[in-house]
This record gives sequence, C-alpha cells and structure tokens, in this order.
Amino acid sequence: MELEVSLDPTLGCGQAHRWRKDGDWWTGVLGNEIVRLRQTEYGADVEGCSDKAALLEYFRSGDDLQGIVSEISERDPYVASLSSQCPGLRILKQNPWECLGTYLLATNANVARIGKMVESVCELCGRDLGGRHAFPTPGEILDRAELIPSCRLGFRENRFIELAQRTEDGEIDPYGIASMEYEECIGALMEIKGVGPKVADCVAIFGCGHLDAFPVDVRIAQIMENMYGVKGSYKVVSRYGRERFGRYAGYAQEFLYHSKFITGPGTSSVERYDRGSDVRGTSGASCRSPTGRSPRGARSS
Repeated sequence: MELEVSLDPTLGCGQAHRWRKDGDWWTGVLGNEIVRLRQTEYGADVEGCSDKAALLEYFRSGDDLQGIVSEISERDPYVASLSSQCPGLRILKQNPWECLGTYLLATNANVARIGKMVESVCELCGRDLGGRHAFPTPGEILDRAELIPSCRLGFRENRFIELAQRTEDGEIDPYGIASMEYEECIGALMEIKGVGPKVADCVAIFGCGHLDAFPVDVRIAQIMENMYGVKGSYKVVSRYGRERFGRYAGYAQEFLYHSKFITGPGTSSVERYDRGSDVRGTSGASCRSPTGRSPRGARSS
C-alpha cells in the first residue's frame, strides 16, 4: 500500500481498539478479514486484505494530508510544532456500526478494559475468522444476548443489547446517521442511550467522517486549559476547538491528543488516556515518520 501514513501513531493512538502490534507488524480485523500491516518507506506492506481499495478508504487516502496539516498549522503554532514532529498521522474511517458499538462500550473504561470487552463480544457473537472474530452484527448480538453477561460489560450491557435491538429493528441507522451534517449527526447520536457529547463526537469523527468534530475528554480539557486558557463545559471547550482549528479540527485534536508521545521521552505510555474515559492505556503507539525513522522529539518504539 503506497500512502503517506505512519502506522504507529495512527493505529496506536486510540481511534480504533482492535489493532495489536507484535514486532514490526500491526494485526487487526477489518470487516471479515484479519489484516496485517508493516511500516515501509512508502506506506505499508499488507497481508490478509483482499480489497485494497477498502483499506485505502479506511486510511482516508483521499485526504490531502499535507494540505490539512498546513491549514491547521497556520491556525496554531503549537499544533504546527506537533505535526512537524509526527508526520503521517491519519484519522481512520471506521465502519459506522462498529464504531458506535465500540464507543458505547468505551465509556468509563481504560483501553485494556475496552479491548477486552470488544474482543469478548466479538469472540462470543462474531464470525470466526481463524484466530480472531469479526465485529458482530446487531442480529448476531441478539442471537446470543443471554450469554452477553459472560463478556463482563458491567453497566454497559443493557445499553449495548438495546443498541443492537434498536438497530436491528431499524430505529437506529448508523449508516444513515453517518450521512447527516455534523449538528444533525450529533443530535441523532445523543438520542441513543449511553451516548453523551464526548462519545457522540468520537463516533462523528471516526465513524461518520466529520473531520470538524473536536472530542473533549479529561486529557484534551487539560491541554485546552493549559495551552489556550479555555475551560468550562464540554460544549464551551469543544466549540472553541472547532472554531480555532476550523474544518479539520479533528486532525488538530489528534495531534494534541498524541502530544505526550511527540514532545517528551519522559512521558510513559501508560499515561495515555482512552476516548471514553479519563484513563488510557497503551497498544504499542509511538510517533514515527512514514519512513520508519523516529523524528526528533518523538518517542521511538
């Protein structure tokens, strides 16, 4: 795959929760395939993917990455500094249903817990791909709903089953929601039990392609207060981010979110926060250039 992309920050910064790194290879599940990726100078070696066009779409190959980075860098010198040290960081385009289901599970959980819950649900309900399982359809979840307690989802269990039921019944259409404009999309997502503004923004950007979304969790809130003097309600901070960084605010948010990896070797990877809560784990992320060489100031793996 020829593409300007740095796999480590893109796959390891918490956008998606099914990628694992072993040595030089990242392994994840896309649709009904187990896909392996290894960083190369011009993109990535690919194994297990029969639809390269779908893979390129997943990595948003149509995004003018240099143009996006240039635009948000002109708006903010701190983001300019971060982006220059972490080339190739891309926002992913995830399946709307899988993204919504995953982020519903991500509330108040660290990344290790999120990964365990998602994998448990996939192993219980999803199609067996040989070593890994696909993310289940709503119907597959409902077929084994009585066994869901074994996945240890806690308070998320009833919400997750309700999401599957309402989606199966046609009351919720993740793909239809993904086609909505930003404000309408957020409104529709927040009508779903268990989806607050933060989860809605995460689904909007990663599942619906709204690159102007600006999710705010504790980590981003701290950065916005410390770097920009902005604090207050979720709505206040998120609106400021969207106005400051413009139509690609989501990309700016990713660089801010990844800033501890970019700016200092003294930051432990276990200090990373997850999208759904205040605590974030690690899945092998570091900031490398697309050539595989670590830019100065970034953490190497």
